[in-house]
Amino acid sequence: MVFLGIVLAAAAVAVGMGIITANSSSASLNVFGQHVPGVHTTAQVFIGGVIVGAFVIAGLALSLLSLLRSTRARREFRGLREEREESMSTLVRKNQQLQQELAHARSAPTTSEVPAYPPAR
Repeated sequence: MVFLGIVLAAAAVAVGMGIITANSSSASLNVFGQHVPGVHTTAQVFIGGVIVGAFVIAGLALSLLSLLRSTRARREFRGLREEREESMSTLVRKNQQLQQELAHARSAPTTSEVPAYPPAR
């Protein structure tokens, strides 16, 4: 999307430069050596310039919005990655604690005569 916005803005600038360099009078509009039909007044040439300017702004806005969206997505992804790392470290600590408790429980002498498995029926 960023590339598309830049291409749109560059194309509008190229058209605008073509209009500027090809026009010798203020009442006709030539783009890249081709006469644009229906343009006979200075106001119509001005409106053409406004349209080209609107395309430049639209292209730049498209690029900016795309960059903002990708930045927001990267920030969210970074936050999710940090959350996952925190939860993994918490789980590792809990696992180590449980392993220590299990090792301690296995090494402690049993005083009761409780069978390890329930009797078969």
